[in-house]
Amino acid sequence: MRIKSDFAWRLVGLAGRLVLTSIVKTSKVRIFGKEIVDRLRQEKKPIIHILWHGRIFLAPYFFRHQGIMPLISPSEDGEIVARIIDGWGYKTLRGSSSHTMVSAWKEMVRELSEGGEVLIVPDGPRGPDRYFKPGAIKLASTTGACLIPFSFSASRRRFLSSWDHFLLALPFSRLVAIYGQPINIPPDLSEAEIENYRKLAQQRLCELDEEADRLVFSA
Repeated sequence: MRIKSDFAWRLVGLAGRLVLTSIVKTSKVRIFGKEIVDRLRQEKKPIIHILWHGRIFLAPYFFRHQGIMPLISPSEDGEIVARIIDGWGYKTLRGSSSHTMVSAWKEMVRELSEGGEVLIVPDGPRGPDRYFKPGAIKLASTTGACLIPFSFSASRRRFLSSWDHFLLALPFSRLVAIYGQPINIPPDLSEAEIENYRKLAQQRLCELDEEADRLVFSA
């Protein structure tokens, strides 16, 4: 059933924020690597946050009130995400692989050129699962921004039977949020070099998921 009224969409957003907040507030949370982002911000370094589509469930909560610009699909699923993050201090940007991506690209370049931060889901919105599309590599090479991988995991969780094996965290969990080491991308890359960095970023992001899973069940 499609949602049509703005009031209904506002309720969706409010309900989503309440659900995410309640899950985090009832859980024991450990955050790793936040000092990496803090240091880059002190250096006024533009940042591209990257995470897999299957690990975005709690990302709106952990990235809230930081002035980050997430790239969100213009689909109805993307509208749900956009409504949830509304009011949490994001600079929402809608775009996909269609023609809308041209204007979205310009907005991201402008934001990063001014020392800002964007958030990209490199296997979204429809996969393949954990295949790192090269757009974030090209954007970092163009703007001088560095890539910061992000992941989370939960001790009480469900994996959906969706294309991305979407991870749902449950209340009263042990939660881990983790930031990976920066990936610096040089300018003026050849196609072969773009592919090499694409593979590197893909590997780093997959390894970060594994690390989050390991940490959440460690003592």
